[in-house]
Amino acid sequence: MHALKRFGTAFGGYKMMENYPEPECGPDDIILEIKAAAICGADMKHWGVDNGYDDTNCEGQQQSVRGHEFAGEIVKVGENVKDWHVGQRVVSDNSAHVCGVCPACEQGDFLCCEHKVNLGLDNNTWGGGFSKYCKVPGEILAIHKHAIWEIPEGVKYEEAAVLDPICNAYKAVAQQSHLIPGQDVVVFGTGPLGLFSVQIAKLMGAVNIVMVGLDDDVEVRFPVAMELGATHCVNGSKEDVVARCTEICGRDNLGLVIECSGANVALKQALEMTRPNAEIVRVGMGFKPLEFSINDVTSWNKSIIGHMAYDSTSWRNCIRLLQSGQIKVQPMITHRIGLSQWKEGFDAMAKKKAIKVIFHYDYND
Repeated sequence: MHALKRFGTAFGGYKMMENYPEPECGPDDIILEIKAAAICGADMKHWGVDNGYDDTNCEGQQQSVRGHEFAGEIVKVGENVKDWHVGQRVVSDNSAHVCGVCPACEQGDFLCCEHKVNLGLDNNTWGGGFSKYCKVPGEILAIHKHAIWEIPEGVKYEEAAVLDPICNAYKAVAQQSHLIPGQDVVVFGTGPLGLFSVQIAKLMGAVNIVMVGLDDDVEVRFPVAMELGATHCVNGSKEDVVARCTEICGRDNLGLVIECSGANVALKQALEMTRPNAEIVRVGMGFKPLEFSINDVTSWNKSIIGHMAYDSTSWRNCIRLLQSGQIKVQPMITHRIGLSQWKEGFDAMAKKKAIKVIFHYDYND
């Protein structure tokens, strides 16, 4: 089969591998045939970055098959597997290994296990969604029964494949914040995490939902944000974000910011615009040190809440919301292409011509 792998030690270095071995099914394992896989922002941070990766000599630089947002059909099960059977449509929460004994694992917060290994994201031998087959290892299923979920009737593979960002947004807005109906929300970042956060905030009864983006977001992403529930879009490239959000919401109503961009300036603006006792849930990741004071956290009792992944409650409820039509994915899927066109998909994401790119396996092997 063909499989898209990442090489190198840090960032950068994708290569499509030919004649890549299909995963072998052990007695406790499950093999999925991938039906849909999506590009995530975590995949994009490795795209087009020069890290010294040598395309002519990959030895010692191999990482793993990428693609951690995927859904598929079970085509093989090990002899010891009782809970699953061939033919079931399933979606993975992309966990492959956890320790099972740390405080995070004890409370079912498996993606916060410090020893976690994710399918299609971290270095592993099980694979990912940017290929034909992927193995869900029996070791994770023994510890984490909801490492995979059955896709309900009426939900498409391509919709199930993006349950990862849906569940992330759900946990950030519904489980980690204290949003109640009648309040306002500002969402920084126009990617899937931000757009799903808009939808969750709408479901929870927010009055004003302000999406903050940049010039590159105006053409494609702002209209989709408005379609999905944003009441206002603010262009941070041209507008005073703090002044405009305060004007829309009123300072007394600015009690929650969902920060999905990872940009330092967004965190700074969130601290400046929010009222005392406000919450800022930081979903996005940035890698530069802060160059501004966060004393407002102490002076005005503001909370910066770190966010990572989701739990089984997130998945259970988001699957129900997706099946009921209360969470919408189709407006966000801008590109459906074959895996053989992976470069075009990544390029569209990099240029913000795409919101969600869905790959299907189109190689004849």
